[in-house]
Amino acid sequence: MITVMERVLPARLGEGFRWLLASSWLTNLGDGIAAAAGPLLIATLTRDPLLISLSALVSWAPPLLFGLYAGVLSDRHDRRGIVLVANAVRAAVLVALVALMVSGTVTVATALVALTLRSVAEVFADNATATLTPMMVDRDDLVIANARLGTGFITLNQLAGPPIGAALFGLGLTWPFAAQLLLVAAGIVLVSRITPPPRDRQGDDLAPDTVRELVAGFSWTVRHAAVRTLALTILIFNFTFGAAWSVLVLYTQERLGLGALGFGLMTTVGGIGGLIGTGLYGAITRRVSLGALMRIGLVIETFTHLGLALTRSPWVAGGIFLVFGAHAFIWGTTSVTVRQRAVPRELQGRVGSVNTVCVYAGLVVGSLIGGVLATRFGVAAPFWFAFAGSAVFVVLLWRQLMLIAHDD
Repeated sequence: MITVMERVLPARLGEGFRWLLASSWLTNLGDGIAAAAGPLLIATLTRDPLLISLSALVSWAPPLLFGLYAGVLSDRHDRRGIVLVANAVRAAVLVALVALMVSGTVTVATALVALTLRSVAEVFADNATATLTPMMVDRDDLVIANARLGTGFITLNQLAGPPIGAALFGLGLTWPFAAQLLLVAAGIVLVSRITPPPRDRQGDDLAPDTVRELVAGFSWTVRHAAVRTLALTILIFNFTFGAAWSVLVLYTQERLGLGALGFGLMTTVGGIGGLIGTGLYGAITRRVSLGALMRIGLVIETFTHLGLALTRSPWVAGGIFLVFGAHAFIWGTTSVTVRQRAVPRELQGRVGSVNTVCVYAGLVVGSLIGGVLATRFGVAAPFWFAFAGSAVFVVLLWRQLMLIAHDD
């Protein structure tokens, strides 16, 4: 047992990282539950595709609007304290949402507002949490630390969470949100056990200047070839991804003929693919350069959209989700590790927030396009749009992707 534990979570990662990992796994389970329950709640209150796409928009817009400022706060203040306060706010919002549902007064508008506020708090919690890992783990151990964090995200957020959320939703509207509330509360307790190492306080003699600090984060990102290319690629491909995935709940119900539980299960299949990616990641990165890996991943993503646009079979769609899940884990883990290794500790929050803005800028614009296309042309239209756009972007970014390298 000790040998297995040491192999999975080596003692050299430290007790603090173990508390952080436990908190991350619990809150990821809660987020996975909410990932299915949020869209299902809106789809229960309305069948308007545009309003349903807003359930994705309210999850994606807050990181775009508040991500940069969250990065500034993470680099300026106590990162553990930010996580605690942000999660406390998230818990309060969930209490209010559950109360509205119990009283029978929840509406589309109030549900969207609650989901938005929950996402805003999550922005600050996630940014500060990401900056804690390189503070507590040696640079050479970031690969294994991020892999363990990523495994929790895959198994709990994507694999276990969505079907649990869908199943709880079937028992009653309030159950999944009450479950997330309990998990967030547990995460708060676990993070409170962390004692981060002392931080470098360079620049604390200067008065806080948000604009200057933001410019420093942007400037560093632009100057670093690998991180710059990653940010650009993520921006562009989340533009097409957001268009397709914003109507995924309708796609699984109307095109694949699956119910609420089926929506959660499709997400779970993607999580299984992520686990496969977890197991293969080390072997793949030893044999394939990161530039080539990025190229292969973007080709996979492009044909994912084409396959989903063409099929009506849940079995075929499930196979596509399986492959896409593996690609998503490999891409995400590579991106995070390259960035954390390259970025100075005092800039982790701001450079990470630039990446977050690129992620959600693409998702927000894409979700709006997806909602309009689905309303006018049917639920398959956003997937056709995503395929065509991704194919064009693969060609345009093909040479730039080779700038991503192991040498940082």
